Amino acid sequence: MIGSIKGKVIKKTEKFVIVETGLPAQAGGVGYKISVPPDSLSKIKEGGETMLFIHTHVREDILDLYGFLDYEELEFFELLIGVSGIGPKGALVILSVATIETLKKAISSGDLAYLTKISGIGRKTAEKILLELRDKVGEETQGSLQGELDALEALKSLGYSQNEARDALKKIPADTDTNTKVREALKILGKSK
Repeated sequence: MIGSIKGKVIKKTEKFVIVETGLPAQAGGVGYKISVPPDSLSKIKEGGETMLFIHTHVREDILDLYGFLDYEELEFFELLIGVSGIGPKGALVILSVATIETLKKAISSGDLAYLTKISGIGRKTAEKILLELRDKVGEETQGSLQGELDALEALKSLGYSQNEARDALKKIPADTDTNTKVREALKILGKSK
């Protein structure tokens, strides 16, 4: 089982990186194609060095690698794929919409509405996530996500897509009040245009 991979990023795309390992003095190393969530991917530079914690997904006809910059993200990814009906690609989509802290808060508080707003997550899958992970994420993460939902709706009403709004809100601390979240998100969105 591969636990981590460290090496030079020789190729970076929107969904994966190829990391070449091996000593520089060697004639050739091995390049691993590793699927990475968008947040981690944005921090990785092509041509630079990286170290990723790895989940190896093996099925009868598939051997895929999924990489994460921090171990907490890997652990949460593995919790998600443990839910029946959620595969690795679905788990990456879930990880791309909010911070782990926000997702854990939604799960521990039983916030079905928040989870069903994730693209590709229907009511039944969201209910499975709540049922199977609620005890595993812990009560210390409980809290209301109403401010997050209100900020998301405010940004959508200003003409931003749900994905643009979620990406901006992920960069703002979770304990920020709703008005400040909207102001900070607008600054972030203004810079990206």
